[in-house]
Amino acid sequence: MALKQEMSFKLMQKLSPQQIQFIKLLQLNTLDFEEKMGQELLDNPALEKGDGLEDTIDFEGIGKDRSTDEQKETTDDFSSEDFNTTPEPNDVYDQDINVEELLSAGADDDYDSFRMGEDYNSEEHREMPLAAFGTFHEYLIEQARVLFEDQELELAYHLIGSIEDDGYLRRDLRSIVNDLAFNENKIVTELQLERLLIKIQNFDPPGIAARDLQECLLLQLYKKDYGNNKAIDLAEKLLSEQFDAFAKKHFDKIKKSLKITEEQLKEAMAEILKLNPKPGETGGGGHAKTQYIVPDFSVINEDGTLSVRLNGRNAPELRLSPAYVETLKAYESSAQKEKQLRDAVQYIKQKVDGAKWFIDSVKQRQNTLLKTMEAIVQRQRAFFLEGGDEVFLKPMILKDVAQQVFLDISTISRVANSKYVETDFGIFALKYFFSEGLTNDEGEEVSNREIKKILSNAVDLESKQKPMTDETLMELLKAKGYNIARRTVAKYREQLGIPVARLRKEL
Repeated sequence: MALKQEMSFKLMQKLSPQQIQFIKLLQLNTLDFEEKMGQELLDNPALEKGDGLEDTIDFEGIGKDRSTDEQKETTDDFSSEDFNTTPEPNDVYDQDINVEELLSAGADDDYDSFRMGEDYNSEEHREMPLAAFGTFHEYLIEQARVLFEDQELELAYHLIGSIEDDGYLRRDLRSIVNDLAFNENKIVTELQLERLLIKIQNFDPPGIAARDLQECLLLQLYKKDYGNNKAIDLAEKLLSEQFDAFAKKHFDKIKKSLKITEEQLKEAMAEILKLNPKPGETGGGGHAKTQYIVPDFSVINEDGTLSVRLNGRNAPELRLSPAYVETLKAYESSAQKEKQLRDAVQYIKQKVDGAKWFIDSVKQRQNTLLKTMEAIVQRQRAFFLEGGDEVFLKPMILKDVAQQVFLDISTISRVANSKYVETDFGIFALKYFFSEGLTNDEGEEVSNREIKKILSNAVDLESKQKPMTDETLMELLKAKGYNIARRTVAKYREQLGIPVARLRKEL
């Protein structure tokens, strides 16, 4: 095949540095944004915090229609005119410095003082200090330091480091032996590690460092066994000899194999149900690990008028450094522009450009967040007015919101990811409001969340001695006017984390 040359034209999209920065900021939640803000303030001396009080961004009258022209004027989607006219930071040294043009660029924007929205100004909303607890790994290490010394302590550290967050040691001891040999040049045997592991399994919390669920539950029972409790003795025997039947809830088989009565089985099951299948989910000293959520938005209902507020608690006032601006002005007014001073101004110009880009990206982020949340509230107005009842949730997908605010679906996806809204009836993830829809017998489009709620309520009220099958649940939904297939019922049941009927059966 002969080689040949040809000319071709391709239309390609290339993101500018400002676009990339905006995309990264948009997907951050409040806590991550606070961290990013602090890092930017450290990295760029041309960016400063202001001293003024923070204002509240309040959007009243949610649900009122905007004109198409107004929506187009406020769109934050990308355009080449907005982003591609400013040179990249790496190119500033190849250009002449026009200080007047630099300082006047973006004159419509208030770079001297940019304030973020803040809806937590009152005393009742001030941030409260939180108690800090160590992780359960740190708690195990503290116990190991008391029990082991020298070489054993180093091996114990390695074993503890291999324990996963839920408290299980799923790595094979042979693999750990190989790691120690190849990576740390330490020759140990599986028997040595087994002996150390047995000691670690006696640490607190009970059940830690187990290699499977059966061992985890047995370790906890061994710590509770004082020799006088027949129910615990039977529970140990049940888990050690009939674990497979126990997992599948074959109660008749268990009673027959162990030759026990139903009452004895109930007592043993009661002891097992008190155990913790994931001991790693407790922190150091048995303190439960807690994840704190900082809402990114709040929706307030004032006599039927919904207002959306953006939480700017962790976003301080931003501005360009006055010292850097004065230095640029002094350079412009100086008669002799020495090379050393010119080099310094080149550096300042780069930092000022970076600061302005960051402020622009933060402004655009806040506007995009508010527009998106406002659109969500407009579409789910009944839900917010009726106190959060799932029945009032309307089917809504990312495309619906994207079309309403004239933004790309990927932009809406970044907004909805890991963001939360606070209401008078609880805190919700933004993803909660997005759901697919289906049509009932009356021709009305309803959210699949309504179907899931009916399924969940039906399972909660069912007889645990004779739980409903997917077929029965399907018939129940059809009686309520929802014609869906059995496989769809099974899909919704799995999404709700509800096991099959056989596994929901109780004594």
